[in-house]
Order: sequence, then C-alpha cells, then structure tokens
Amino acid sequence: MKAAHLLSGIVALLFTASLASETAAQAKPNIVVIVADDLGYADVLFNPRHAKEVTTPNLDALAKASVICRQGYVTGNVCSPTRVGLMTGRYQQRLGLYTGGEAGSGLPMSETIFPQFLKPSGYATAQFGKWHLGPDPAWSPALRGFDDVFGFLGRGAHDYFKLDDPNDPIYRGTTVVQETGYLTDRLGEETAAFITRNKSRPFFAYLAFNAVHSPLQAPSDEIAKFNTGDINRNTLLAMGKRMDDAVGRVVATLKLEGVWENTLLFFLSDNGGPLAQTANNTPLRGGKHSDYEGGVRVPFLVCWPAMLEAGESQAVVSSLDILPTALAAAGVSAPADKPFDGINLLPILRGETPSPARDLFWCSGSEAGWWAVRSGDWKLVAQRSRVELFDLARDVSEANDLAQARPDKLAELTTRHDAWLAQMASPVKAGEKKWAPGMSTAKEGKRTPEEKQRARDEARARKKAEKDGP
Repeated sequence: MKAAHLLSGIVALLFTASLASETAAQAKPNIVVIVADDLGYADVLFNPRHAKEVTTPNLDALAKASVICRQGYVTGNVCSPTRVGLMTGRYQQRLGLYTGGEAGSGLPMSETIFPQFLKPSGYATAQFGKWHLGPDPAWSPALRGFDDVFGFLGRGAHDYFKLDDPNDPIYRGTTVVQETGYLTDRLGEETAAFITRNKSRPFFAYLAFNAVHSPLQAPSDEIAKFNTGDINRNTLLAMGKRMDDAVGRVVATLKLEGVWENTLLFFLSDNGGPLAQTANNTPLRGGKHSDYEGGVRVPFLVCWPAMLEAGESQAVVSSLDILPTALAAAGVSAPADKPFDGINLLPILRGETPSPARDLFWCSGSEAGWWAVRSGDWKLVAQRSRVELFDLARDVSEANDLAQARPDKLAELTTRHDAWLAQMASPVKAGEKKWAPGMSTAKEGKRTPEEKQRARDEARARKKAEKDGP
C-alpha cells in the first residue's frame, strides 16, 4: 500500500512538473527591442574584424546567447525612416516618407504601430530614449500605445548631459521632467526598472538609445580608458562602452527577475556608422547616408533562450521582420488590411524552413538620389546618374562594379525596383520618388560639402580595407 501511494505521488509530481513546463512554454514571451544609433558595423566585439580598441563585453555576451544575423539590414540609411519601418513592419515609402526630414516630421497617427498590436493581448508597453517620429508632444509615443515613456522628441540628437533643457526636454509620459546624469545610463536604468515592475506579466520594451549619435559626449573617466590617438574616436568608443554597460544592465535585470529565458530580444543599429564620426564599418563600403552595405547592413542579434539555439545565420533579414516575428511569438494575428512587408523569422532561425529568396529595396527620393535593391546575392546601388552592380557573395565590400559586365542583371534589378517603387506613395515633401536624368534638383550637377566629405571618407575606408586584407 505504501508503495502504491509512493508511486501515485511520483506520478502526480511528474504530471505537475510537466504541466508547469507546458504552461511556461505557452506563456506569451516578453519582447525587448534595443536600437543603437549610428553604431559602426565593426564597432562591436561580435564582428570578427573589429578594431583592437573596441570594448563591448556585454553585447558580446548577448551575441553568444543569440542568433547573430550576419546579413541583417535596415530600411533606410538614416535614422527616422528606419524607425518607421520598424514600428509598422512596412516600408516607410508606402507612407511617402523617404527622407529623415519627412519621417522625423511625423509618422501619421492613423498608422497602427508596434505597441498597439500587443496591448490587446495584455502586454505592458514602454518606450525609452529617442523617438524621432514626430517633433512635438502631439506625436508623443505616449499617445500611440506606450504605457510608459521616458525619452525625448524633437529631432535625432540630444545632449547627453543636459537633461533639464526646456528647449529640448526629457519627457516622462507627456510631462516634461528635470533629469540629471548621463542620458545613456538613465535609459538603461529606466528600462531595467520597467522590467522589474512588470515581471509578472508580458511586456514590450522599446529601448532606443541615441548613442552613439552626435554630439560626441561621454564621461571624462570613460574617455580616458581609450587611447587611439584621436579624441573623437576615443569619445565614440567611450559612448559605445557606456551603451554596452546599459545593455548589460537590462540583460542582468531580465535574468535577476527570472524572465530571461522567455524574453525575445532584438538588438540592431538604426543605420550604418557615419565615417566622418570615426565609425568603423569594416569590411563594408560606405556608411550612414549611403545605400552601400556600410549604410544599410547593421549589427543584428535575435535572442530567445527558451526557443532559439545560439549561433550564426546567413539568412537575409530586415528590420521590417522584427514586428511580424514578435507578433508571431506572442500569438497575435498580423493585420489583413495593411499586410506587412517583413516576415516571421522564427521558422528560419529555428532551422525549420530554409531562408527564402527575397528582395530588399531602398530609396531616398529624388533629392538625395540614392536607391538600391538586393535580390539574392546581387545588389544594385545608385545615386543619381551613378549606377553600380555588385555580387555580394564574392564582393561584400562592393569594390568590383559589374554593371558593364552584366547588363542583363542590371536591367533585371532595375525592373524589380521600378515595380516596387510603383506601389509606394509619392514623397510627402518636395521631389519625386526617384531621380531621373534631366530632373532638376537642388543637388543636381554638384556635390554638397557633406557628399564630398563622405566620398573622402569612403576612399580612406577602402584603402584601409585593402591594407588590412580580407
């Protein structure tokens, strides 16, 4: 009889444990999206070709627990257009937002964005840091589905130390607050506190650092840890290290509160690093403001310890995929009226399905003149009259233009881009969708000082890449 009772107790315990495990597996995951600003492709330790002075140990630890997406892209070569794509899962050009000025002036309030998809499923939602999708309180993320907000509106930059400026305020919700400290530190602290407050329910935290965007500012003791011979580079690295510390604080809090295993976390940069600000995008060509790989291919991590095995993926992925992937993980249906341009990455990252053949598109309108398309391993990059073609499988640095050798492929990719662009809205401000010969623009016939500087920076970067070797 005792044996029978003992066996019955063991069975009951096993059943209870199995039920608890199944319940945990079915629980809605927490979702954390961390966006760095202007981060160089090689300014992280998980890029094997990082410079010796780079110090990002927390991101490196996160990468070791993540799927490192080696071909991760964003939808624009500057800050705010990319954020439109991230928040909506759709190309920003569908809304006529081609440039930083257009997207920064406001993502239409009629659009449903990331937190608004999750709140009906019981998610607590929060936004921390840079918004850049509307310049004043009428566009506040607090009015768009975020329960908690701590950050700034305005444009893309904010002083890192002056957190009590009435002309460039910090908001908590819709209320202006007077803050002290270093902004990157404060964003990490606020995000960690939100996690602690909401550990007993599913939550979505959008942490959008303004680091390492200008102005180049960091605590003096942090800058003193670097000695590259270039004060700007030293400061940029110090800003990156402080951001790395903040990421470490967020991850440590997830673990401390017991929610790490069931948190789906994304980390990426909003665009490539600006070469004029000493960013290192090795082995990629170009940087911010261009549609070369250095402007639109970014550090990109996807981490979900309970569901994804850590490793590397060569699948072509996009920031457009983050929202569809998060909704799939949360069991939330995708909208039927405005289909996503992004895809659910989970089956691909789990190895359940092969990486699909897909096209990715970029376009900055006729004034800037940049447009590009990647189809398979082929990529066409154009700025006004200059049109180039590259085979990324053999030439990730985009050094060998094949436009003359493969006019068939050039024509094919041009046709693909034209068909995509025909579905997009016209720019909400000046200009046309795409530059064309004979078109009169403010920039036609000459290069701006910024373009000239970028050309010099690109030339220096190519020479350095050639010297360093593959």
